[in-house]
Amino acid sequence: MATAISQTPPVAAEGVQKKPSGPLRVPLAHPTADSHPKERPALTAEHQEKYDWLLSQVKGYTEITSAKGSAPLSDHEKQWLTKECLLRYLRATKWHQKDAEKRLRETLVWRREYGVEDLTAEHISPENETGKQVVLGFDKEGRVCHYLNPGRQNTQPSPRQVQHLVFMLERVIELMPAQQETLALLINFKQSKSRSNTAPGIGLAREVLHILQSHYPERLGKALIINVPWIVNGFFKLITPFIDPMTRDKLKFNEDMRQYVPTEQLWTEFNGSLEFEYDHSVYWPAFIKMCADRREARTQRWIAGGKQIGESEDYLAGHAETGMAPPPATAAEAAVEKPLESTEPAAVAEPVVEKKAEEEVKAEAAPTPTVAAA
Repeated sequence: MATAISQTPPVAAEGVQKKPSGPLRVPLAHPTADSHPKERPALTAEHQEKYDWLLSQVKGYTEITSAKGSAPLSDHEKQWLTKECLLRYLRATKWHQKDAEKRLRETLVWRREYGVEDLTAEHISPENETGKQVVLGFDKEGRVCHYLNPGRQNTQPSPRQVQHLVFMLERVIELMPAQQETLALLINFKQSKSRSNTAPGIGLAREVLHILQSHYPERLGKALIINVPWIVNGFFKLITPFIDPMTRDKLKFNEDMRQYVPTEQLWTEFNGSLEFEYDHSVYWPAFIKMCADRREARTQRWIAGGKQIGESEDYLAGHAETGMAPPPATAAEAAVEKPLESTEPAAVAEPVVEKKAEEEVKAEAAPTPTVAAA
């Protein structure tokens, strides 16, 4: 039963919208008032048919087999399989429905084997102590801004570095406002005193690209990259063959980021006017709490909506009043649909039936009258 649950941002998140006395040290909760996502185009009849087919296939999953064994879809996985999720895979495969279904299943397997739902803030925390990844503010289309600062690298290459990116992407998705399903990636390759070579290794870059393109399709809205030194420029030339054309078109090098992000929500290190200072002891717990609150609100709405596979992300984000399940019928509607039953007690009707039967028996027992001869 799809009932509306108000999505009230946490008190801490609301407070970060106010202008602080010093540099900001916590995430921003909302886009500016004049930042709006572009309207989504309506599905064509053909695309709707392909979506309906894919939804029916996914609803038919009895279990998913991975290296960890076979198991039915968990509630987390069912909630992840939203209407917009299915559409993203259809668009990524140019509406080849069987390819989309194959990739969806592969992502479900990958999420289990990689342990996406098992990554914790405590495990990832050491990777972010210097603020090499920061989620802060929104662009002019309401996309969450995800900042990457390679010059602040504080650890050696390891699986946890990739897990760090996956963990942060999952949190960015939780903070996306209604009607927006893509993010803005802002990368500053500015060198630091401790790190002059800010280019990641080719092997690590290829692994990250594979994860992004295979398991987070249609999630990148813009990638704004500044301070690209010659060595990083050479790095991008090396990895360009591994970037699909659609993603490549979203990369913007050394452009004025104020074209895309409101200056009041753009970090000063990226040529904006937002004074922000990364303090891990302050930012990290505030960021994790904000994400947890948004995640819980969405989960409660999903439960209230009947735990539907193919649920609308706009409903989960609080933008739509109802989800896939029809709203509960009112008393008046129920009365029209169900005819009124007789209020006469059954005990009253029984003697009438018995009396009628008794009269029929007496009639059969009475002598037949003789007819006089003419």
